[in-house]
Amino acid sequence: MPRRDSPAPPGPLSALAPPPWLVRTLKPQAAPIPWAAVARASVAMSLPLLIGLAAGQPEYGALASMGALSGVIGDTADAYRMRIFNIAVPQLFGALGVTIGSLVFGHGWVAVGVVTLVALVSGMMSTIGAVASVSGLLLLLNSVVGAGLPMPGEWWLAPVLMTGGGLLVLTLALLAWPFRSGVPERAAVAGTYRSVAALLEAAGTERYEEARAEVTTSLNKSYDLVLARRTRSHGRNPDLVRLIAQLNAITPVIEAAPAAHQCGVPMPPEFPAEVRRLADAVATPRDADIPAPELPAPPDPSADAVDHALRHVAELLNDADPHGIVTIKDDTDDRLGSPAALRVRARRAARNVILSSASWRYGLRLALCIGIAQSLVSLIEVPRSYWVALTVTFVLKPDFGSVFSRAVLRALGTAAGLVVAAAVLSQVPRGWWDVPVILVLASLIPAFTPRGYGYQTAAITPVILLLSDVLNHQGFGLVVPRLVDSLIGCAISLVAGYLLWPESWHTRIGDRLADTVADTASYVESAFGTAVDAAARARMRRGLYRDLSVIRTEFQRALTEPPPMGARAAAWWPLVIAVERIVDATTAAAVRIRHGAGEPTLTEVGEVARQLRELAEGLRGSEILEEVPAEFTGPQESVLEPLRQEVVAARAIASPRG
Repeated sequence: MPRRDSPAPPGPLSALAPPPWLVRTLKPQAAPIPWAAVARASVAMSLPLLIGLAAGQPEYGALASMGALSGVIGDTADAYRMRIFNIAVPQLFGALGVTIGSLVFGHGWVAVGVVTLVALVSGMMSTIGAVASVSGLLLLLNSVVGAGLPMPGEWWLAPVLMTGGGLLVLTLALLAWPFRSGVPERAAVAGTYRSVAALLEAAGTERYEEARAEVTTSLNKSYDLVLARRTRSHGRNPDLVRLIAQLNAITPVIEAAPAAHQCGVPMPPEFPAEVRRLADAVATPRDADIPAPELPAPPDPSADAVDHALRHVAELLNDADPHGIVTIKDDTDDRLGSPAALRVRARRAARNVILSSASWRYGLRLALCIGIAQSLVSLIEVPRSYWVALTVTFVLKPDFGSVFSRAVLRALGTAAGLVVAAAVLSQVPRGWWDVPVILVLASLIPAFTPRGYGYQTAAITPVILLLSDVLNHQGFGLVVPRLVDSLIGCAISLVAGYLLWPESWHTRIGDRLADTVADTASYVESAFGTAVDAAARARMRRGLYRDLSVIRTEFQRALTEPPPMGARAAAWWPLVIAVERIVDATTAAAVRIRHGAGEPTLTEVGEVARQLRELAEGLRGSEILEEVPAEFTGPQESVLEPLRQEVVAARAIASPRG
């Protein structure tokens, strides 16, 4: 008799089941619906079409709605200042793209060469950052559209209309700014406090690893919002200084959490409750002072560290002038790190793009595929040929994730969107009925985008088809050619952008993880000495967790790849967790030393750092985990013993399994 927990024998249905990597790819991501963005998308994309119909120029309205679609795609920021950059800057590149495309429309191989060159620039821009990536995307997309579709009116009219549509989205996004200035930043900082409360509750339990990852994500969001606002604030801004001070103040609580987790004893419930009370005070500032925390006697040094940190936070929230803690002009005890000036970062980004082999590799891969797509439709009669290059652009955008899974999701999402478009084009009369249809379909784009790329594609496809029909009046005849174009574009991306590039078959996770392990060795050395101040150590720890967060994201992308890449990524996952535990153990040891534990000798610290650097060398460039044994000679009663155990565990994970 088979055991109750033994797997069932394979049957006819199991043979038809999709592979695990495809199931992971198709699984929708859990995310709340951004209702404000839904409302903006509906109004911004239907209003230009309504105005165009009323003026007797529906084509102009359709172009403005296409520009609004670009704005909707970039409408992802929480802070109002960031919305200006996320929406306005890409619109300028989009206007440049449609101008370039329309100027080469109908010029045959000249158009092919120009669009291919634009693809090279777009791909290289993708390595700079999020705003530059969206800007490069719109530059290439609008170049393809301009080179593939005849634009109504003078050459300057299309970019003006499309930019106007995007700026309409920006205007709607900024309507509440005078009334809610600073609210998104405060909400982000308060959210970080609440995630820290959940971390304290999870200390000593199996939920700790997940809670720690959520704290990292939340802290990254707050870090980005506050520092992005900080770079554009001149002089002393009291609200901004308070936000920075509040993030600084919660850092000791985060540092104490690993020590509490190592103790294996749950934190008294009053501590996370107090963090949530402070979070409410951060989110909704009040005139009255916050009462002092009422906490039980700390049962251990880690709880004592949390107690001191929480009392400091309460004092800070009651301080009407926190300039003595953190200032804008001098970074006294700046645990966040001040970003360089905008011109400095722009110059640095331009230098990195030009000199980086990764940016050239991404740009050349995208340019190759766009060049093939444009050449193919120039040699072979393909209906609405610009859609082939559009498909390549969306699938192969190198910073958007796995090329293979995006090609699969693009094909499936397009097919689903075409079903909706076919129903609308066959049943709904053209003209005024287009306005309510776009009103409804546009609202699905921001609602479906957080669910995943395939869902976003399914929402965008019918909108683009309907707007294209306003320009071309082909009706139901657009549906089948669009599906064929999408499949051709996916095939080009898979062959020329995936299979022909050796790096597609390598996770390159070993190199990234090795760099982080080497940085962890430096963090260990700095955590137990006086050469580096507390603020610098906190910034170093933040940088490590940010790097590990990026590696986590890379793993999620790699897991959606088919074998062997997905299987290799899964094999590396335990080592990522082990490195996070090493960082935690280092921080916990430093906390215990601050609360009375004996300091380790330089020899002990050097042993741990050496083992980590040897581990990094063993991982660098590896595709298969190799054996790297660990040896320590320090006393077992040392404060570093838990850290040494984590290092031994990490090196054991890196050993091959028999």
